[in-house]
Amino acid sequence: MNKTTALRSMKWLRWVVIPAVVSTALLFASPAYAQDPDPIEELTRGLNTVWILLTAFLVFWMQAGFAFVEAGLTRAKNTTNIMFKNLVDFVFATLAFWAFGYAFMYGSTASGWIGTSGFFVDASLDDVVGVPALAFWFFQLVFAGTAATIVSGAMAERTKFSAYLIFSFAISAIIYPIAGHWIWGGGWLWTLPFGAGFRDFAGSTVVHSVGGWLALIGALALGPRLGRFTRDGKPIAIPGHSISMVVLGVFILWLGWFGFNPGSQLAIHGGNADAVALVAVNTNLAAAAGGLVAMVVSWLFVTKKPDLTTALNGALAGLVAITAPCAYVTPGYSILIGAIGGVIVVYGAILLEKLKIDDPVSAVPIHLMNGSWGTLAIGIFATENGVTGLVAGNSSQIIAQLIGIGAVSLWCVATGMILFHVIIKATVGLRVSREEEFKGLDIEEHGAEAYPNDAVGSLGVAD
Repeated sequence: MNKTTALRSMKWLRWVVIPAVVSTALLFASPAYAQDPDPIEELTRGLNTVWILLTAFLVFWMQAGFAFVEAGLTRAKNTTNIMFKNLVDFVFATLAFWAFGYAFMYGSTASGWIGTSGFFVDASLDDVVGVPALAFWFFQLVFAGTAATIVSGAMAERTKFSAYLIFSFAISAIIYPIAGHWIWGGGWLWTLPFGAGFRDFAGSTVVHSVGGWLALIGALALGPRLGRFTRDGKPIAIPGHSISMVVLGVFILWLGWFGFNPGSQLAIHGGNADAVALVAVNTNLAAAAGGLVAMVVSWLFVTKKPDLTTALNGALAGLVAITAPCAYVTPGYSILIGAIGGVIVVYGAILLEKLKIDDPVSAVPIHLMNGSWGTLAIGIFATENGVTGLVAGNSSQIIAQLIGIGAVSLWCVATGMILFHVIIKATVGLRVSREEEFKGLDIEEHGAEAYPNDAVGSLGVAD
């Protein structure tokens, strides 16, 4: 073979034989094409993951809304304390729900009462509802944080900061997750042999009633603020220091609810898009109806003037009430549910005053009373196959809803009593002294005023 022929043979070897050998090796070394991930499934998984995380970010932003509402409805001397508590709520919720809460809520169980697996969450957990476990965990975390922060407003202006630290950990690690396991974790309430079992789409009971019950027990354990009632029991209003903060806070919460409720569909692909659109519209309609009706009822029968705070609370009441049934009712019924919520928040606040219960931000009427109402509304107004509520023979669903409301109430009252009256009062104490309350928790508890004198008065510069 001459030199030219040898070179031609090497070129043939380079361009034909070697590629053929390499291709054959790769064919046997790689998984069969049929075993490769389905690109449609991967795209769906990615899309749903983005959806869940984006809605979780909106719910996280509700922490700011709660902070503004609570601070605005209380006195300036307690602003730093209120803001600090709303920060601590989420700090403790994050760590407690990571270590224990998620496992108690979504871990495997043989009894339906408490989860027993999934502690100290990490990426080794299997996908949940078709998305990474960590994405699902983050979405559930922000709901746990919401349940915890509801309580701070009802206990505002007289609670020890150290006591609140204990509470924040306990609700996120134990109280909220166990109640949640009974329902969203597939526990015994979810599988009740009435109707479809207890149902709560986005948390009127799981989140809001849990937080509302603990807010009520905390307010009772503390007693009213100094000067809230006269010796003969007559209520004396203690105005908040910034209606502007309250308005901003309510708009932040309203926006966050578009993550809270639509995000609870846990998917956005295909037919889920229609469900998400329905939930979003129902959420907004109920808020508007609640705000309007609360304003009108208060104007005509209570204050005789249009009251901004009442209208804002009405919008929040409508949002809480529609949270459970938002995926099960028509837009028309969502307006009715929100409107009834607006009535409940007005007269619920009046009832608390008559009972000498001091709730500075109306957390109990908004979250507890309307959380219970919205949960019950599923049995009354839920639409199935074009037929609505009781007309469809839905009386058994009402039984399931009442059982769930009652069970969660008993759990929260029992654990709240133990937590506030036994554990906290016996250790660090629950309420600040009269002197500390009079001076304000900003200075006495934190040594830092939200509004120093030179920021709101004269500059104080010496001559």
